Amino acid sequence: MSAEELRAKIREVPDFPKPGILFYDITTVLKDADAYRESIRLMLEPYRGDQLDIVIGMESRGFIFSAPMAYELGAGLVPVRKLGKLPAETLSVEYALEYGSNTLEIHRDAIQPGQKVLIVDDLLATGGTVQGTIELVERLKGEIVGLAFLVELEFLHGRERLGGRRVTSVIRY
Repeated sequence: MSAEELRAKIREVPDFPKPGILFYDITTVLKDADAYRESIRLMLEPYRGDQLDIVIGMESRGFIFSAPMAYELGAGLVPVRKLGKLPAETLSVEYALEYGSNTLEIHRDAIQPGQKVLIVDDLLATGGTVQGTIELVERLKGEIVGLAFLVELEFLHGRERLGGRRVTSVIRY
C-alpha cells in the first residue's frame, strides 16, 4: 500500500472542531489492519538504519504510532503527556496554541544524557506541540535523531519552525 492509498483512507471532516477547519481523521486508517500496519512501516522506513535508544510518543495520538515503532526498533518508549498525567518528578514546558496555551510534561528520569531519540506524532501542523517536546528532550540532554509524523499539513509551515531538524512524514497536504 502506498502513501497515496493511505491518504485516500483518511476521512476529511469539514468544520471540526470549529467552523472553517478541515479535520483529517486518521481513525479510518487505524481501523483498517493493513492500512495501520503500512502506516507504521512507512513511518519507520527512514529510521531503520539508525541507532535509537528512545521513541517518544506525544499525547495522545502519538502513542498509537510510537509504541509499535519503539517495539520494531528495539527502543524504549517514553510518553510526553499533558500537565498532571505523569506520577513521578517531571519537567514541564508551556507552549502556544492558536487559541491559548498548553503544558507538556516528561519524567525527569525518562532520558539519559546522550541517548538517541525519535519523536513521533500523528500530525505535524504548526509545530507548537513538537517544539515543546524538543525543548523537554534537550533539557534532559537527549540527542534528537528525527521527528516522524504520519500526516504533515504543509500549508501551516510547521517544518520551517523546527530549526532544520530531520522531519519525515508519510502523507502531505
